[in-house]
Amino acid sequence: MKKLHILLVIVLGLTLMACGPAKIGNPPNSGIASAKSLPTSSQSQTGHDDLARTDNQGAVTINVQPLNLDSPGDSLNFEVSMNTHSVDLSMDLATLATLTTDNGNSVQGISWDGPRRGHHVSGTLSFPSSIAGIPILDGAIKLTMMISNIDVPERIFTWDLPK
Repeated sequence: MKKLHILLVIVLGLTLMACGPAKIGNPPNSGIASAKSLPTSSQSQTGHDDLARTDNQGAVTINVQPLNLDSPGDSLNFEVSMNTHSVDLSMDLATLATLTTDNGNSVQGISWDGPRRGHHVSGTLSFPSSIAGIPILDGAIKLTMMISNIDVPERIFTWDLPK
């Protein structure tokens, strides 16, 4: 009888191992960043979405696309989407975002029209297009947006501007 119990325990253990997860650790897309994870950023340079940028650090994916770099008007606008399943996204993104040019101009976000709740948030992030009446893009060849404190200390998005 004792041998039968041992045999049943072994068979049950093997069955559980065969039907269980193939890998121990964080499952893909679990929203849990492992200690080995490195910041990832995608900056494609082809097609219609050649200005789209993506940052996948931590448990939040942020996609950013400029809307009016060619003709900014009073503001530089960016379509931003944030996706997660574990981080609260109820913040004013304008207070967390800074836009900087390679010639030293820097401006804080002025408005974020996205919802301040949920785990899948999209909206328009706007920055002033000028400082003291001078367009911030004048003479610039590189534009950098930094978004701070959304599950990681900072996220950097860069664009090369036409000369």
